[in-house]
Amino acid sequence: MLGFGFWGRTRTKTSSDYLVAGRRLGGFLYAGTMAAVVLGGASTVGGVGLGYTMGLSGMWLVVSIGVGVLVLSLLFAGQLQRLRIHTVTEMLGLRYGHRATDVSSIVMLAYTIFLAVTSTGAYATVLHVLLGWDRWACIVLGGAVVLVYSVVGGMWSITLADQAQFFIKTIGIFFLMLPLTLLAAGGWSGLQQRLDASYFRLVGDANGGADAQTIVTWFVIYMFGILIGQDIWQRVFTARSDAVARWGGTAAGVYVVLYGAAGAVIGMSARVALGDGVGARDDVYAKVADTILPVGIGGIVLAAAVAAMMSTASGALIAAATVARNDVVPMLTGRERATSDSVDDPHSAEHMRENRSWVLGLGVVIIAIAAGMSSLEGGESIVVASLTVAYDILVGGLLVAILGGLVWRRGTGQGAAASMLVGTVVTLGTMGFMGAKLGNLLDGILSNEPIYYGLAASLLVYVVVSLATKPASPEARRAWEQRLAGAGAPRAAVTDTPD
Repeated sequence: MLGFGFWGRTRTKTSSDYLVAGRRLGGFLYAGTMAAVVLGGASTVGGVGLGYTMGLSGMWLVVSIGVGVLVLSLLFAGQLQRLRIHTVTEMLGLRYGHRATDVSSIVMLAYTIFLAVTSTGAYATVLHVLLGWDRWACIVLGGAVVLVYSVVGGMWSITLADQAQFFIKTIGIFFLMLPLTLLAAGGWSGLQQRLDASYFRLVGDANGGADAQTIVTWFVIYMFGILIGQDIWQRVFTARSDAVARWGGTAAGVYVVLYGAAGAVIGMSARVALGDGVGARDDVYAKVADTILPVGIGGIVLAAAVAAMMSTASGALIAAATVARNDVVPMLTGRERATSDSVDDPHSAEHMRENRSWVLGLGVVIIAIAAGMSSLEGGESIVVASLTVAYDILVGGLLVAILGGLVWRRGTGQGAAASMLVGTVVTLGTMGFMGAKLGNLLDGILSNEPIYYGLAASLLVYVVVSLATKPASPEARRAWEQRLAGAGAPRAAVTDTPD
């Protein structure tokens, strides 16, 4: 990973290179990096665990992520790539011409930071099992590797590292773990003979599995989260054309769906081979590597888990730094956004130093938070709760304004700002109400209701306020349409077009 980091540095000459790989990725690199960033610990370790406890219906969590990638790629990726922007908040400002939408950057920053923190803590768990070190030491070790290759080359280094991580995940899951665990369970016929029929249902019921409400909630949270997450959009911006963004992303989405199905079957096979003796659901993956797979192959499979988590952590880190520098700081200080897409820009060197400083600074903060939480009793629950709050606000507060801006011409800046405010307040308020009702704030945060009420309130307010206010100015509308047409935006200096 460190080697890829320094290789990526040779390709990094401008802010565009650093933040979005110069917008030059071809189909192969683009599909690999998109699949890598969305498939983290929840998809890999968590997906196998869900297959162990729920059977085939457990695959829907990962499938919802894959469907999100497919919808984003087929419906919106072409538009986003032609806009030639760097952040979600920049898109909102361009579409609505209203500074009130800049507050979205605060939510996006919180979401990306806690996504990076949870990914850092997740791969440290694997390193802890392998090395026997204290968790904080494992966090510092793994975090330092991610931080170094992210800082030195930015998105180019992350993209090249993602290809290695994508390759490791593919070999580990599809060519090693899936066939060997299925063989240990006696093949598909062995599963059918030794597992209850509920394990083979695509939609569970009272007898077991993920029921319809759970599956719908997964789609609402994860599919919609993929559609508007800064870490995902920043990958879309790396494509060299809208065609690459569409079809490369489609290939990645199909891969993710297959990945989810494979994880569920691995988990079912582990249920047969290991029995009911595995403790926590997330321990199944490591238990398979340790007890079912031969020495060496088990190591590759554990490396696949670490690779999945590192790719998510590095993507979230550069996304957080991009949002902080390009959106949050300008909003708080009033300074203009500073990006250089050309190596001839006289401020190019200064912008590069700022980009690296932000990635380094936030990376240190993320490692410190993850290490600090690992030493606290209940620290992991606090991080998970924080990420859940950020994810619910991301979807409940921002989804309508973002997608509304892409699909509804009548949407206005006032409507977008009001929908973000109301959606966020209702989401947080419902969490508090459910926490009081259930007698535990954490249970309220993790409940299904907040995201539904937040989305409904946000949509209602967006439509009503937009219809009651004046549309965006002709100038803002013209600038938006020019960008959508692929005109009027700065372009990076293209020196090569790698595949």
